[in-house]
Amino acid sequence: MQTGTWMGPRLARAVVTAMLAAVTPAMAAQAAPKITEPGQMVRAEGARWITADGKPVTLKGANLGNWLINEFWMMGQGSNGIDDQCKLEATLDRRFGYPERERLMKLFRDSWMTTKDWDRLAAFGVNLVRIPFIHTVVEDEKKPGTLRADAWHYLDWAIIEAERRGIYVILDLHGAAGSQGWEHHSGCAGRNQYWSVPEYQQRTVWLWQQVAGRYRDRPSVAGYSLLNEPWGTDSANMAAVVETLYKAVREVDPNHVIILPGHVKDDIQAYGKPLEKGMRNVAFEMHPYPGHFGWSTVGREVHRAWLRCDPGSTNTVCEWDRRILALDTPFYLGEIQPWASMGLELGGQVARASFDTYAKLGWAATAWSYKYVSNKGGHGEGTWGMVTNAPGALVPPLDFNTASKARIEALFRLFGTLRYEPHGPLQRWMTSPAPPDPFAPGAR
Repeated sequence: MQTGTWMGPRLARAVVTAMLAAVTPAMAAQAAPKITEPGQMVRAEGARWITADGKPVTLKGANLGNWLINEFWMMGQGSNGIDDQCKLEATLDRRFGYPERERLMKLFRDSWMTTKDWDRLAAFGVNLVRIPFIHTVVEDEKKPGTLRADAWHYLDWAIIEAERRGIYVILDLHGAAGSQGWEHHSGCAGRNQYWSVPEYQQRTVWLWQQVAGRYRDRPSVAGYSLLNEPWGTDSANMAAVVETLYKAVREVDPNHVIILPGHVKDDIQAYGKPLEKGMRNVAFEMHPYPGHFGWSTVGREVHRAWLRCDPGSTNTVCEWDRRILALDTPFYLGEIQPWASMGLELGGQVARASFDTYAKLGWAATAWSYKYVSNKGGHGEGTWGMVTNAPGALVPPLDFNTASKARIEALFRLFGTLRYEPHGPLQRWMTSPAPPDPFAPGAR
């Protein structure tokens, strides 16, 4: 990648870049030491991510979407009026009772992510996963403000599987009590009561203190993403509430990076400079999706403009680099999607170029998402998954309002036995010693 036309002559940045460039993705995948030593814990130093023993670290990977909070479009479901987790759980409660709902949800989670999935994920050369979860994974919904009997089952298991493979974990509260946004991916579409009901904010303070208290000394936990896309309020209120959460976590955990979410309308401006507010060891999070959600159209051009800072482009990594350096705070791209719908070869190349660019800037990044499943299977021109069900490995759409318990159970078990197929070019380019240049004249 040509960087001389837009990166300033910063000596510290140049030194770090040289160190990172010496480690290829293939080398990192082969080395991948277990993450168990205190010196491996990640922290913020200025605008850099480093380990506790002072080494710069490049963090890149994927989200484990649809595992601990459902997104129906990711698993070939979502019609018939049931398109978020709250609706699914209410339907299962009504039809089969709460104990059976709990059993079925456990079956789903045990099937969606298995040890084989962790091996498939590691084969892409990643060293970071973001784990989106809904609050009821930890909190007993029948007794708010208390832990479930199995509160730590899935988070503990994920952290163990990750650290064995040299992968760091970011814990992401994707669905807070009351829902922090209107969208389905908050767990309960159309609710957005987190901001107006004090009890929900108090329960979230309690929740994060439980999480932070349990993992405060765990080196493989790279950070806490306090609220995913908290867009159900204005940015000033968002920043004030997040600062309250920051203080609550710091009461029990002085060690881990705390990740401050941005806002859809005016990003991170409401926070100001964290150090000036007494917030230390923090990072900012945004979710840039070039080519999606109204940001131009999918293709090579939108990614080139974003990554290469094309003249006339207003939203570029160069602009963000200047802002992050001025704020003296690390940057985390919690969700990106740099390969979908561009054809497999080009998608793989653009994804590698994206991760390489972020690494040279010192940013952490996780793609959405590790796994995506459709009814017909196959990657086509590029799904949103690093892996998907293979062509012919069909997933039936169900109407959870009428489907028998046996059919629902069979669907959930199927996710653990499907024939899965990795995105071949993506995996090849993510682990290749030699990077591609998808933006070179004549590149295909």
